[in-house]
Amino acid sequence: MNHLALSTELQTLPVLTSGPAMQRFKDILVVYDGNVGAEDALNQAIMLAKANQARLTLVDLVEEGRYTAHSVNERQRRLKRLLPAIKADTITSVDAKVLVGIPFLEIIKEVLKNKHDLVVASAEGGRVVEAVFFGSTVTHLIRKCPCPVWIVKPGQPVPYGRILAAVDPKPHDLTSDDLNRKIMDLATSLARMTSGSLDIIHAWDVSGQDQDTLASEAPSSVYKAILQQHENQHRERVEALLQHYDLDDVAHQLLLPRGLPHKRIIETVQDHDVDLIVMGTVNRTGIPGLLIGSAAETVLEAAHCGVLAVKPAGFATPVGLH
Repeated sequence: MNHLALSTELQTLPVLTSGPAMQRFKDILVVYDGNVGAEDALNQAIMLAKANQARLTLVDLVEEGRYTAHSVNERQRRLKRLLPAIKADTITSVDAKVLVGIPFLEIIKEVLKNKHDLVVASAEGGRVVEAVFFGSTVTHLIRKCPCPVWIVKPGQPVPYGRILAAVDPKPHDLTSDDLNRKIMDLATSLARMTSGSLDIIHAWDVSGQDQDTLASEAPSSVYKAILQQHENQHRERVEALLQHYDLDDVAHQLLLPRGLPHKRIIETVQDHDVDLIVMGTVNRTGIPGLLIGSAAETVLEAAHCGVLAVKPAGFATPVGLH
């Protein structure tokens, strides 16, 4: 898309209002690299910047060893040509720059240097993660970027009509509580901002000795009682989380499917035509910034909708400035 086409498209973007939680996004970085979906990511970032009166920075990426000074200058000029149309769309604080190096490293360094609070990028090849272990820039950002990362599905209409908040409240777990609050803060304010509906999902299963009982030849009455008891416990945890949110003005429902989180989330995305998942990424390896085998990555690999990935409190990126 050239800058003239972009200018025309900006005039049709809806005006959105933001809730208090969305005001946290004050310095948005958007990846505009000319790949499929880059325009969609930019349009999403522009809407967020308008709703939050936020600063917007466009970045293009040139891989190390694949550039000349002339090509970098050309890319810089291409970005600069976009700025007048964006400024005309009531965003006065906007900048553009070309980053040279390993793409995900340069993006994260840019976040660290300039304290961006959100990165918006498009899914590669139409999928959020084409292959988790093959060096996808998006995968690295999901794993290692210290701020939330919003991955936009190319061609997906915006604003989003149906938002899914994936939460996992655990008793006496401050990190989990903080992460669930972040997810709900963002999901509820996004639902208000877009006048969309909100599904809150928490997948659960039976644990402890009751798991052994279910595997035995227990009477059906005992089987049902155990399942009901555990479902009630998980419902209470989620409802305790939701008590912090006034959802009277948001069309919403609570989903408590039994089973593995990644499977139930993917099924819900498909069955409910979800447009955006808001979910956390959890470090389960003990290595800062490295997320392997988590439900988040499995969902990211399979989902064909937008994903807003949030880091837990205390997350430390393994990427340094030098």
